[in-house]
Amino acid sequence: MNLSLSHTTILVHDPDKALGFYRDALGLQMRSDIANEGFRWVTLSPPSQPEIEIVLAEPQAGRSPADGDALLGLLTKGSLNGVIFRTDDLDDTFEKVRASGAEVLQEPMAQPWGVRDCAFRDPSGNMIRINQA
Repeated sequence: MNLSLSHTTILVHDPDKALGFYRDALGLQMRSDIANEGFRWVTLSPPSQPEIEIVLAEPQAGRSPADGDALLGLLTKGSLNGVIFRTDDLDDTFEKVRASGAEVLQEPMAQPWGVRDCAFRDPSGNMIRINQA
């Protein structure tokens, strides 16, 4: 069996603000922007991994109103899992993302488990960590 990652989803409350962060601050490339039933699904890929698509989706999209509202509440509190990226130049990436106005949660530092990383919040409150490759 040959298994690989194709898509992963990050819930966002405002696709336009999220697109600005993931495309402009992190440098992901937009693949698609699809409107359906009043919601949008925006997909982006890291330039070095075009086969992987990150889907930015609204919590209420494709869910019952109760489930969408529950997810939106968790998103608003910053309680949902984010994503971890890897870069070959952590300091440069950190400065670029910080200059975008993103909320800094942790400046670059060496972690006890052996990785050097930093952390931000995206415009929806998701924690985004970036590791040094």
